[in-house]
Amino acid sequence: MASPALPTGAVVVEDGGLADPLLAADGNGATKTKECGAEGKYWAAADEAERLAVTECGAEDGRPLLFRTYKLRGAILHPYRSLIFVRLLAVLLFFVWRIRNNRSNVMWFWAMSVAGDAWFGFSWLLNQLPKFNPVKSIPDLAALRRHYDLPDGTSKLPGIDVFVTTADPIDEPILYTMNSILSILSTDYPVDRLACYVSDDSGSLILYEALVEVAKFAMMWAPFCHKHFIDPRAPERYFEMEVQPQGGRASQEFMNDYKRMHMEYEEFKVRLGNLSDTIRKRSDVYNSMRTSEGDAQATWMANGMQWPGTWMDPTENHRKGHHKGIVKVVLDHPSRGHHHSPQVGNENKSDFGATRLRLPMLVYVSREKNPSYDHNKKAGALNAQLRVSALLSNAQFVINFDCDHYINNSQALRAAVCLMLDQREGDNTAFVQFPQRFDNVDPTDRYGNHNRVFFDGTMLALNGLQGPSYLGTGCMFRRIALYGIDPPHCRQDNITLESSKYGKSTPLIDSISKAIREESITTQPPFDDTFVTDTEMIMASSYDKGTDWGKGVGYIYDIATEDIVTGFRIHGKGWRSMYCTMQHDAFCGIAPINLTERLHQIVRWSGGSLEMFFSHNNPLIGGQRLQLLQRVSYLNMTVYPVTSLFILLYALCPVMWLIPDEIHIQRPFTRYVVYLLIIILMIHMIGWLEIKWARVTWLDYWRNEQFFMIGSTSAYPIALLHMAKKLLTKKGIHFRVTSKQITGDANDKFADLYEMRWTPMLIPTVFVLVANVGAVGVAMGKALVYMGVWTMSKKIHAALGLLFNVWIMVLLYPFALAIMGRWAKRPIILLILLPTVFVIVGVIYVALHILLANVIPI
Repeated sequence: MASPALPTGAVVVEDGGLADPLLAADGNGATKTKECGAEGKYWAAADEAERLAVTECGAEDGRPLLFRTYKLRGAILHPYRSLIFVRLLAVLLFFVWRIRNNRSNVMWFWAMSVAGDAWFGFSWLLNQLPKFNPVKSIPDLAALRRHYDLPDGTSKLPGIDVFVTTADPIDEPILYTMNSILSILSTDYPVDRLACYVSDDSGSLILYEALVEVAKFAMMWAPFCHKHFIDPRAPERYFEMEVQPQGGRASQEFMNDYKRMHMEYEEFKVRLGNLSDTIRKRSDVYNSMRTSEGDAQATWMANGMQWPGTWMDPTENHRKGHHKGIVKVVLDHPSRGHHHSPQVGNENKSDFGATRLRLPMLVYVSREKNPSYDHNKKAGALNAQLRVSALLSNAQFVINFDCDHYINNSQALRAAVCLMLDQREGDNTAFVQFPQRFDNVDPTDRYGNHNRVFFDGTMLALNGLQGPSYLGTGCMFRRIALYGIDPPHCRQDNITLESSKYGKSTPLIDSISKAIREESITTQPPFDDTFVTDTEMIMASSYDKGTDWGKGVGYIYDIATEDIVTGFRIHGKGWRSMYCTMQHDAFCGIAPINLTERLHQIVRWSGGSLEMFFSHNNPLIGGQRLQLLQRVSYLNMTVYPVTSLFILLYALCPVMWLIPDEIHIQRPFTRYVVYLLIIILMIHMIGWLEIKWARVTWLDYWRNEQFFMIGSTSAYPIALLHMAKKLLTKKGIHFRVTSKQITGDANDKFADLYEMRWTPMLIPTVFVLVANVGAVGVAMGKALVYMGVWTMSKKIHAALGLLFNVWIMVLLYPFALAIMGRWAKRPIILLILLPTVFVIVGVIYVALHILLANVIPI
């Protein structure tokens, strides 16, 4: 993390200011080689022989090795694998014992519990097997610089097209989107090899004019970042940091530049905030000048032209969901010799010495919308960007971001390129996925937003197979892999490109041919009438109709989780992927920290996973070239919501405390619980080893367990209901966009965390919590009434039952805090409230027993 001051003696590399992941600084400011992260303790280099061969004989195809490979040391890998095998054996023996001792008070309940335990064992195996061989890939940025950055300041690096998608300027605040774009425009990558495409599905003028403001501010922000090696390069995040310098005093020059940039950024935010009023006032003036009465109230651009997209006072052909396609170049390509677009004035040029002033190309894209067509949500927007970029820049690689994600590490794009260009598996690597990180999550991560067990454990483990799945944002693709082209080791020499597959745009098909030959556009096409006609064609609502777009080409349609299915389709063609982790996180974003919004997000993800299972993309039958364990991994990603049915069944067991007679799921009950505890303990022993090699904390692991319980009693059952409805009615599942708006409270950064927004999906979780709290109270009452007559066996059974109740309540602890709302700022209240409720319920039970003992047995 950079601080507002540049420490003396820091190691600063020429092209970005961040030390390479394989380099560190010693106390004297010199660089020395080190092992990244915890490699020295848990990971060992696994590519020494390859590196030695390249050093002695030279690279086979003239390309260097651009990343290091690490595998788990035997001291942790062998116990890890052994525990998995031992637990599998223990689970099998447990089932044999249960079936041989099929005695229970309620046999139907016994049968359901056996089915549930069988599913738990099966789903655990699906989750565990793909983690059998974790591999870590660390980019070697120093090697990339040596081989691709030329002495004259130019570069041989391949082109990258960056896609940013936004759907609504209200649910997705403009300031977040503009910070994402500023981080892209100022990142450490050659400006003539980088282009940023912003997709606006709302078609609103305010987003376009915000981009014009961004272009003006970037003329100062990018040089400031390059001059002082700033990270992160999203100004909102950078200026809110309170990190102190590590040593020495900042130079006066830096402090002057810092204060000036901070002031300019505050003025930039004011201009963004005033855009709506500015556009409204301008439009009112232009509309008042019209002579015809009763005409629609148009929205006008600053150049005096009517905005072709959505108007502030919507009307036919100018409303959200019904407007023409728009492509506008905000910043021209540097190859034209322009440092800025005609829309960007000269008054804001910076004077940061010899620091470069040029910026990457910036393009506003809003695809055509028509109520007669299904626009396929985010996947449709990404495919429109993919086609438009093919005509404008046709970069070899593309990377997409959600509008609330920004580049946190200015070396991130170079890191992904390292994995793509390496001579070993680079050519067969379709995409590089980065872990998702969030910087608005509360310190205790109450609702498991960081999800590090998944990102740092499960996804990292898949790196040892065919690779991680595509996770929707922060993923760099090889363009031709998105076009449905086979990897080199499976590809035919002559590839025929058919219009029935890619559409009738001849310029687009020509660009695909060039992409296969890895040819980027070096001379930018003139933005004339012919080019406008071509872009309007490929952005038309009807363009995908009758083609393979959304099926075998581009991002996949007709599913809520287009990311997982897109990655599955690419893996199924034989491509591999890689997982890239950096000590200084590559990208960061905004997470929905409100419980309700978080659960809506989970409903969308889990519902989309189920849709994938009940489609032709089912991992059991799809993907001809999918490796076996990779198929197992995708199967786990599609069926995990089913687990919630059995968890919900077990979580509601405490209602049996209300039954006078003793109920046993399995006899002998004590031995059953002991076996169960051993199996559960073994899961956590394996989890402890995963924590070691994945470098997550016990808190991360525990939050993952807690939120899985909350989701299993709320979001996952709702997703199952949605899926059942789709199978019965054939109607698709509708999921709303997760709102990223947060409660405005300048005094509390996490104010939204304490807002409880009730929704029907929370009812089962409330019932489970009440049932378990009530069960403890009833158990206390029964202890007072029957303690004198209970046998030792009954006392032990009651204690074991209470252990289960307490475990459920501990897992639902974050949900209990959510119910408390703002009172949850003092969790100690819950620790006082719960015992009070236990006592009250116990007293009520004793009173009812005394009053009704002769009428109703309780």
